[in-house]
Amino acid sequence: MSRASTQPTEYEPGTDPRRWRALVVTLAGGFMILLDVSIVTVAIPSIQQGLGTSESGVQWVVSGYPLTFGLALVAGGRLGDAFGRRNMYLVALTGFVATSVFAGLAPTLTLLVVARLLQGLVAGLVTPQNGGLIQDLFRGAERGRAFGLLGATIGLSTAAGPVIGGFILGVAGEPDGWRWVFLVNLPVGLLTIALALLLVPRTPRRTTRADIDYGGVLLLGLTVLCVLFPVVLSESDGIRRFWWLFVVALPLGWAFLRWERRRRAAARVPLVDTRLFTATPGYPSGATIVAVYFCGFAGIWLVFAVYLQSDLGLTPLESGLAVTPFSLGSAVSSWVAGRHVDRFGRRVTITGLALAAVGLGAVALLGVTVGREHLIWAIQFPLLVAGIGGGAVISPNTTLTLACVPDRMAGVASGVLQTGQRIGTAVGTALLAAVFHAVASAAGAPAFGFAVAMLVAVALILIALALAVAERRGRIGNHGNVELENFSSSTMTSGQ
Repeated sequence: MSRASTQPTEYEPGTDPRRWRALVVTLAGGFMILLDVSIVTVAIPSIQQGLGTSESGVQWVVSGYPLTFGLALVAGGRLGDAFGRRNMYLVALTGFVATSVFAGLAPTLTLLVVARLLQGLVAGLVTPQNGGLIQDLFRGAERGRAFGLLGATIGLSTAAGPVIGGFILGVAGEPDGWRWVFLVNLPVGLLTIALALLLVPRTPRRTTRADIDYGGVLLLGLTVLCVLFPVVLSESDGIRRFWWLFVVALPLGWAFLRWERRRRAAARVPLVDTRLFTATPGYPSGATIVAVYFCGFAGIWLVFAVYLQSDLGLTPLESGLAVTPFSLGSAVSSWVAGRHVDRFGRRVTITGLALAAVGLGAVALLGVTVGREHLIWAIQFPLLVAGIGGGAVISPNTTLTLACVPDRMAGVASGVLQTGQRIGTAVGTALLAAVFHAVASAAGAPAFGFAVAMLVAVALILIALALAVAERRGRIGNHGNVELENFSSSTMTSGQ
């Protein structure tokens, strides 16, 4: 084999023989990054003991990561569009590994918080490259299967964090076991970077540094910050103290939209082309569906963790294992749904949302009708059903939402989509946790608070279901067909 044959080459859409191996490598990095959203929650007691700080003192260790993560997503997508996704993936993943080591070796709480803020920032630069690379490298039905693997990665990472975190802490021991929650990213990250250098093909550079929309980055960043900051601090009374930031977000968002329109009118490249929402079939509705779904889906995990550990007396590892059926069902159905979305289209997500609502509704009912000693076993099958439904939502919806997005905008479109997911996650987590604590306190029964929180999650999922049904009906009316007129051809022409 010649030396040249082992080096990354310019991509050829849908033809690069390494595209599936490249996808596995980039998804490994994505899994590691998404895992760090949830894995740290189980390490909080260890961090408090190791650094000798209070529970309120470690709030930013948990909150800082998703905050800066959400701020960087759109900018990361735009930079990948501009300078090549492989380049951005490698640079940002290297930064993630370095900041993980910084966090693991931090001698004080202040430095640990700084490390987590930086870690979230570079993580937000990595994540959009996965969706962008799928748009670049895959065509037709293959793209749906690729997004199926991405959906499985998202589902597994969300649910696996507490399990993996509990295992690491059990092996590493106290008082410094928490450090290995971060340091484990070093060997995994270095291996991923090495494989990415060999297997991920280069994609085109589409702009110069002078074309980057710095004004748009600033305005959008401030808008997202004003929305996320009070929400991610909700556990420490952030919404009551910083509610006024929601008001500030409105004029900032309006100014951002005006700025982007002016840049496009001046024939300059905007950070977010507003035609994504005004002239891209399926994108606005798909982005709204997944943001609402994440409000319900992502919000349940904190409620599960608090109820199972604080009220049922499970360890972090045991509580993580108790919800494993959801993650397993989600992983399998994401892969299966991704293979069939080109045939059944929006009907896949509608079915998935219905199953998720039924499964979580059954969990809510069992929460108040089954004894505490039997609850864990009783909810296993409903959680499996909910997981199967959830897996059939994320990846097919992503495929359908990005189907008509041009490749040159794939990174920023993926970044906007994931920003909506991050906001949905933050809002849902704060909402469901508040409902759980308020109802449990008022009724004097944690089981009742748990059930009501699950029903709120079901209500949010049903809203997403209604939006999906309305979107499908609109698609029928617009195209005279049940789904996209020709899904495969639409994905082929999206790159033009």
